[in-house]
Amino acid sequence: MITQLSTQSIWFKAAALFAVIFGLLTIISGGQVLLSAEAQQAAGAYVNFVVWFNTLAGFAYVVAGVGMWTRQPWAAKLALVIALATLLVSGLFALHVLSGGAYEMRTVMAMLFRTLVWGGLTVLAQRDLKQLH
Repeated sequence: MITQLSTQSIWFKAAALFAVIFGLLTIISGGQVLLSAEAQQAAGAYVNFVVWFNTLAGFAYVVAGVGMWTRQPWAAKLALVIALATLLVSGLFALHVLSGGAYEMRTVMAMLFRTLVWGGLTVLAQRDLKQLH
């Protein structure tokens, strides 16, 4: 019989694994755009500061995911920092767009997705880790 706690733990582990994989994919894709002229051309009107932020944030995603997996109390705080930083960069990106800067619609969607993902992971991590202490 699967208990409610073990079911929650399975979902929490899945979320932690998602964070790690999302981070690794973010590092790879952002790194390609930063380092490859071919990838830059394929990216279109990418916004340099957004790509830099997302690439560096990918490392924090991995660390947060590992922290969640190992149920470290600091993981919830890191998830919150990631969510808030992503929200801040999204706001700066919005200012770039509103001031007439070139951009791709997929960047709008990606930043919205990242903000929602890390907002959700923050709530999940805070709930799960609060149960431990």
